[in-house]
Amino acid sequence: MNKIKLVVSALLSLSSFTSVFAGGILTNTNQSARFARLMALEASTSGADIAYYNPAGTIKLSEGFHFTFSNQSAFQKRIINASSPFFAGSIDQQLNKEYIGTASAPIIPSLQGVYRKGQWALSGSIAVTGGGGKATFNNGLPMFEMGAAQVPMLISKLTNGAMQPTRYAIDQYMEGSNFIYGAQLGGAYEINKMFSVYGGFRLSIVNNKYEGYLRNLQTDLGGVMTSPSAIFNNAISAMEQASASQADINNLYLLSKAGSAEGANLNSKQSGWGIAPIIGFNFSYDKLNIGAKYEFKTSLNVENKTKIDDTGKNGTGMFGDGVNSDHDVPALFTIGAEYKILPQLSLAVGYHHFFDKDAQMDKGKQKKLEGDTNEYLFGAEYKINKMFLVSAGAQITRYGMGDDFQSDLSFSVNSYSLGCGGAVNVSKSVQINVGYFYTDYSDYNIETSSINKTYTRKNKVFTAGIDISF
Repeated sequence: MNKIKLVVSALLSLSSFTSVFAGGILTNTNQSARFARLMALEASTSGADIAYYNPAGTIKLSEGFHFTFSNQSAFQKRIINASSPFFAGSIDQQLNKEYIGTASAPIIPSLQGVYRKGQWALSGSIAVTGGGGKATFNNGLPMFEMGAAQVPMLISKLTNGAMQPTRYAIDQYMEGSNFIYGAQLGGAYEINKMFSVYGGFRLSIVNNKYEGYLRNLQTDLGGVMTSPSAIFNNAISAMEQASASQADINNLYLLSKAGSAEGANLNSKQSGWGIAPIIGFNFSYDKLNIGAKYEFKTSLNVENKTKIDDTGKNGTGMFGDGVNSDHDVPALFTIGAEYKILPQLSLAVGYHHFFDKDAQMDKGKQKKLEGDTNEYLFGAEYKINKMFLVSAGAQITRYGMGDDFQSDLSFSVNSYSLGCGGAVNVSKSVQINVGYFYTDYSDYNIETSSINKTYTRKNKVFTAGIDISF
């Protein structure tokens, strides 16, 4: 029954959807409108959003209250080009196919706040710190296509060669959303005019959801495209009489359901939470400022709440109801520097290192990584006058992916981002920020004896926010 398990796993397997935002595998680093227009904020000492980017630098804000409220609208396409000789059996008989998943998050709000008094600064942040979008694959995926393509061979085996179909067709749909909500709280202390430190923590709450179906699975029986459900049902009866394993019977049952109009359906939710400490450091001297931060790994599990069709059958067990799985948020180290070349012009650089290989993932998936994620950031800001300023930034992201880590529903590819925007000082206490950044992704190629795939993406983010101080 290994062939049955292979087909069903290909048809119904799911994994976490990756973020539509900037950052690591699970972490969002674009937490404010300023990020889109400047990007390198690791050493910034202005704006309440430094509660996230440079929390030790909050001591450099003026005494009183400071708030930043931002909204980001992110839109992404995930593109997979696949070619396989097995696709010759499909209705369109195209050996080269393109699969597009659309991910959108039009409303992603975030709020940062700081209260500074004397040598102390209390700060907090509420934002979507991981994930941040919903991805929809209306026309299926190569992994599902390959599963359906093996059904004719499976039928030939189940009928001992009496039937040898060569064609297949199936309706596929898959949708998933992945959100990690973060609430951060901490305090900074000014040791002297040059040095300050920070200590705090972040509560992370995970909310994932997956929905999908496989319907109208057909193959050419007697020269006519028809459902193979009857063949699978007969095989189920024979297996039950032979006391075959319940797992094998359930797998065949799902294939039988896929051959019906109502289909085999998946509806699964995951939830969990964890807390991790955060420490920070800031150094200032003349026109130079340096900021650093270390976020410890957030150890957490997610619990499945799964419903697969309305029959009570348990399917593959990959998302067994009530089962817990690892979903750690990797530790993160950031450091950056900002230098005021002129009173109107400042330049900034930053660096991020995500400790991906040390984070526990479902079924030990982190062991398939070849390395950690590294990011390099650059930004420049110019004050036109007391009211207007403009800025631009760039970010280079390099993942430590391995072929075995990538999957059709969860893949990460190297990229670079370019952002620009500006701000308007409406008054001494109110500033409005707007920004836009675009991400260009590399191609990631995987070649096997049965299928060749190329993964890539397209991404754009619009942001707007308001800073208020009093």
